[in-house]
Amino acid sequence: MPAPEKKQQARRAPARVDHPFKGIALILLSTVFLGCSDVTAKYLAASLPSIEITWIRFITFTLLFTPVMLPASPLYAMRTKRPGLHVMRGAALLGSSLFFITGLGFLPIAEASATGFVAPLFVTALSIVFLGEKVGMRRWIATALGLIGVLIILRPGTSAFHPAAVFPLISAACWAGTLILTRMMSGREAVVTTMAYSSLTGLAILTALVPFVWVTPSWTAVALGIFIGVASTAGQWIVVLAYRYGDASVLAPFSYTQLLWVSILGFFIFGEVPDVFTITGAAFIVASGLYIAHRERVRRAQLLVLEERSPNA
Repeated sequence: MPAPEKKQQARRAPARVDHPFKGIALILLSTVFLGCSDVTAKYLAASLPSIEITWIRFITFTLLFTPVMLPASPLYAMRTKRPGLHVMRGAALLGSSLFFITGLGFLPIAEASATGFVAPLFVTALSIVFLGEKVGMRRWIATALGLIGVLIILRPGTSAFHPAAVFPLISAACWAGTLILTRMMSGREAVVTTMAYSSLTGLAILTALVPFVWVTPSWTAVALGIFIGVASTAGQWIVVLAYRYGDASVLAPFSYTQLLWVSILGFFIFGEVPDVFTITGAAFIVASGLYIAHRERVRRAQLLVLEERSPNA
């Protein structure tokens, strides 16, 4: 890679430092924020429409990033050559949040969260179409294992199946789209630029929708909605920081502790106890996600070796 291009990439993103224990600590911290955000969203879903809850969340999200949207800011983040990709990513992120919160209004939180963790399976399929990646047999087997886990949790065709179970699945598909679009811009767009455009896109769409479902919230509901926005934004930002210190295959196992947090909080707040099907299905999904993360690490290591051997490197 030519020297000027390397310097340009260095300005775009901070250098990665290998401190896996710091990365693990940050991932564990992020799961606390994200788990609390999900539990609060489920609590609010009993009194407010999911669109309105998500709207309050995105207002908070946008306000937190307003300083980097101002032209006078030294961290001005609105310059980009890829506005279309940013808008698409923002719409996908909105879909992930909206459909998940909608599902929380009908499903036990542990069930919804476990189902939502199938996003890596969708990433595997979408990466073939949008990133031109080749997926080997072992990753397809891991994907099939995760789908079995989903079927165990949802039990379609039985009296235990709830139609709202499709919402966490759609949410996971939207989150996979968010990750794919993030990869497409990786190394070319600053993190603050990506998050600023995502916040504005989601807020614009929701502002157009919220008048149709409006329910006047109490001040307590507004405060809880703001907490959801702060907690989810902080959790996502901490995840970004964590991946500067460790590989996905090292950090991925600890991201699943979010299932533990939501299960504990779900028990104490809603009296929900995960049944054996949810626990078993979650185990399949976690195992699938961990293996996919491992194969991703192997693939990246192989690509790195090929780049080092290339005469143009």
